[in-house]
Amino acid sequence: MHDHHDHDEGQGHAVNERSVGLAALLTGAFMVAEVAGGLIAGSLALLADAGHMLTDFASLALAWVGFRMARRPADWRRTYGFDRFSVLVAFVNGIALFVIAAWIVVEAIQRLRAPVKVLGDIMLWVALAGLVVNIVAFLILRRGDKRNLNIRAATLHVAGDMLGSIAAVAASVVILWTAWMPIDPLLSMLVAVIILRSAWKVLADSGHILLEGSPPGLDVRAVKDDICKALPFVQDVHHVHAWSISEERPMVTLHASVEAGTDSETAVRKIKQMLAEHFAIAHATVEIEYGACGDDHDHAREHEHEEAPSAKAACQDT
Repeated sequence: MHDHHDHDEGQGHAVNERSVGLAALLTGAFMVAEVAGGLIAGSLALLADAGHMLTDFASLALAWVGFRMARRPADWRRTYGFDRFSVLVAFVNGIALFVIAAWIVVEAIQRLRAPVKVLGDIMLWVALAGLVVNIVAFLILRRGDKRNLNIRAATLHVAGDMLGSIAAVAASVVILWTAWMPIDPLLSMLVAVIILRSAWKVLADSGHILLEGSPPGLDVRAVKDDICKALPFVQDVHHVHAWSISEERPMVTLHASVEAGTDSETAVRKIKQMLAEHFAIAHATVEIEYGACGDDHDHAREHEHEEAPSAKAACQDT
């Protein structure tokens, strides 16, 4: 079962790596053409999209490196391997999106104060070509694992580019029909707001993992209660710590006080089985105790500050 999980995870990483690599090549190739088109047309919307594509290319390339790094085996210095590198990349990508959005807003305000003439026809054709490229890159990335933060960050980058291309198409049409130049910076600011909203989610999720937060949907108080209720030989569960190496690799460590005469190997096996079935935790470290906890001092401090002090009582009642 564990081998099957590792095989599926390995296949998922291969698909993610291939998807990000293809998207990076497409983005980088078109970015040069869009920069040239934006300079010739004098369009902020095109230049903003090209600037976004530049950071996208760097971010996608970095994400590809992240997936390559994650394939490297663990060693004596990095016992969990390099999976966390992809989370770090997603965090950096989230910050990059904030910087891009800020630059677009500042440039748009300057354009509104001092309007620049835009060549609508060149802008339209370049924007349409960029839209096609971004749609293809977006569809490629959609084939990746949607739970992976790196894939989500890369998809958001490309989605931002796609919105930028749509805004550039709309702005060029308005300019061609009405010659109203402010539409270019105004739509650019709208894209920036959309980028910021998406960037915050990626930044928050990756930051939560980097800060060793509990995996999403996992309440350590529920872990304590459920183990004690389901396994009668468990008298108390404490020192529960849960975190994630990456979004696909949640981890748990805990101490379990069991009744005298309970076989420790059986207890560990049943507790791990329950964690896997009830909480989708495939990797857990369980310390079995008979009587007093070896870390009594820390155990007492933990219960003083615990949000749910009834957990131990619930264990003892079962």
